[in-house]
Amino acid sequence: MTSGDSSNQRNALLAGFLGWTLDAFDFFVLTFVLADVARDFHRDIPKIAATIVASLATRPVGALIFGLLADRYGRRLPLMLDIIFYSVIEVLSGFAPSYTAFFVLRLLYGIGMGGEWGVGASLTMESVPPRWRGLLSGLLQEGYALGYLLAAIAYYTIYPRWGWRALFFVGGLPALLSLFIRAKVKEPESWHESRTDWKNYRRLIAQNWKRFVYLVVLMTVMNLMSHGTQDMYPTFLQQQRHFSPHLTAIITIISMLGAISGGLAFGFYSDHKGRKRAMITAALLGAASVPLWILAPTTGLITLGAFVMQFMVQGAWGVIPAHINELSPGALRGFFPGFAYQLGVLFAARAPYMEAVLAKQLTYSTAMSVVAATVLIAACIVVALGPEAKGVAFGKGG
Repeated sequence: MTSGDSSNQRNALLAGFLGWTLDAFDFFVLTFVLADVARDFHRDIPKIAATIVASLATRPVGALIFGLLADRYGRRLPLMLDIIFYSVIEVLSGFAPSYTAFFVLRLLYGIGMGGEWGVGASLTMESVPPRWRGLLSGLLQEGYALGYLLAAIAYYTIYPRWGWRALFFVGGLPALLSLFIRAKVKEPESWHESRTDWKNYRRLIAQNWKRFVYLVVLMTVMNLMSHGTQDMYPTFLQQQRHFSPHLTAIITIISMLGAISGGLAFGFYSDHKGRKRAMITAALLGAASVPLWILAPTTGLITLGAFVMQFMVQGAWGVIPAHINELSPGALRGFFPGFAYQLGVLFAARAPYMEAVLAKQLTYSTAMSVVAATVLIAACIVVALGPEAKGVAFGKGG
């Protein structure tokens, strides 16, 4: 390997990682200020939670548009355009004058969020050495957790002085990442080798429809698992446990440190023991940690539970970029994994809204514990029934 190859691998990983980190930051700032936005727009919390659902629901549109562009024109340009798009929408969300305008902007934001993951993951996984895919997959995916952590830090530092709108203004900074991608990242060689015409492209989609359906089911349970344990957790801490904004932010930061650690640990484990075994182990241990995560009687134990739960949930997720890119045909790798991922998001999109509605009838702890335990076990079953292609070659024939 030449120094140029090593440098491009590093830059591609950094571009994919930062793109997903900053995308997640823009998404999660809203989860900390649901009550404030609801008050300003004269709505209840479930109505504002519905804007989270709106963002999740439009993500497949972005995955479809930017994924097709990535397979046809390369990974770099669609990724740059996508990052600029979601950054602009995030800033405009901070200026929203009404609930209706805010809702529409979150719909548009979902398109940008949906486009980033598939293109960024294919760029990264096609650029790094196969023997390190699991570990670097964990690093890439935990950009999502780092984004959540940064959102918590912003909530801790910016929100008390400047209010909720300022959090969305900060979300415009990711647009600068497009300059780095343009200057430092090259197209993966495997994209040049796998590129095909539209006629053959459509034929490959038809030939691989069963694999695609499986990936959609897999990504549905995975998204139920993550959104069911993350999106309403700050609201649970504030509304049921009556924790202050600062304490809520601190617990969230600690949980995301667990998430990053878990993604790296299980990603590395998957390079040695297999993708499926790593994911099933993480999900089973996550199910076992539900009581500590949501029912613990003290602040210290709740904090520990938040750390352990996200270590396991994001441990399973850390394997995903490598796993579903390895299961995707080379010519379809910009579109196939990203679109399957975001359809899974769509089918799981009502999780935070359902938890908010159930919490009004029961409690947040009851609603969230039932959802979390159910989807963690479901994830184990779906992963166990699926295929694996650890270490498959990318490029010609891969």
